[in-house]
Amino acid sequence: MARAQETFSKKENEKKRLKKKNDKEEKRELRLANAKKGQSLDEMLAYVDENGNISSTPPDPTKKKAIKTEDIRIGIARQEDLPQEDPIRTGTVAFFNDSKGYGFIKDSQTQESVFVHANGLAGGPIKEGDRVTFEVEMGQKGPTAVRVKAATAAA
Repeated sequence: MARAQETFSKKENEKKRLKKKNDKEEKRELRLANAKKGQSLDEMLAYVDENGNISSTPPDPTKKKAIKTEDIRIGIARQEDLPQEDPIRTGTVAFFNDSKGYGFIKDSQTQESVFVHANGLAGGPIKEGDRVTFEVEMGQKGPTAVRVKAATAAA
């Protein structure tokens, strides 16, 4: 009778499988040995201090701050509570491509770039470096400058 052939790779795979099984069993026993069963409730509690850090000691009651319920706001501020900002802004044309009909204006107050399209021009053509006045509306991909006019020299 022929006996089953046991190749070197089969022996190695069996050794790896047994080693993995033994490692898993050792980890399980270690976890069971380090388990903290029978702890009291006080040992399991965690507290948050005045700085937002988790600690095992309860907070000091003398540092407690009183907050009025009227001061608590849930949600966002109503539209009339927000300060009205001037809708007309000023800026400098950072880039404008006449052939493609779009560019960018750098807002002089916020220093952010605002997209401008040729359809949003109200006071004739503009070029790079021009001082302009404009209004911002939300477009499909973000803020877009509309009603763009070249700023007068007196302004």
